[in-house]
Amino acid sequence: MKKFFKFGCGGIIALIILGVIIAALGGGDDSTKNKSDSTDKKIETSAKPQENAEESKEASVPREYKSALKKAESYAKTMKMSKAGIFDQLTSEHGENFPVEAAQYAIDNIVFDWKENALKKAQSYSETMNMSDSAIYDQLISEYGEKFTPEEAQYAIDNLK
Repeated sequence: MKKFFKFGCGGIIALIILGVIIAALGGGDDSTKNKSDSTDKKIETSAKPQENAEESKEASVPREYKSALKKAESYAKTMKMSKAGIFDQLTSEHGENFPVEAAQYAIDNIVFDWKENALKKAQSYSETMNMSDSAIYDQLISEYGEKFTPEEAQYAIDNLK
């Protein structure tokens, strides 16, 4: 049994040495692969900070600000409102009652064709109330009316059919 133990240990040591030699001989491929892998990882990680920054920026926007933006988009799309009209609706105590900062975030971040909204409002006034171009223009820019900019209102009048 002692002979087996001595041979067994010697055999194990021989196998370890053989493994080290094989690894050393094949090491060129592994080291190249490892360098390639680390280069790939550097490329991957260099893209992640930008993605993380965008995700972090989005995550840092308060929930109420995001809600105000969604509500603003809804008003623009369904009711064809102007930016100023939406801001007033978002902040009104009789409307959405959002804080001014949340409403301003929404207005600053909404992307919409305001001239097209002015045109659709103008068409509605023309068809349902049979108003003159001058009266429609005044209604579109009125602080008590739609609150479109003069440029948006003029676009609407110029494109009424």
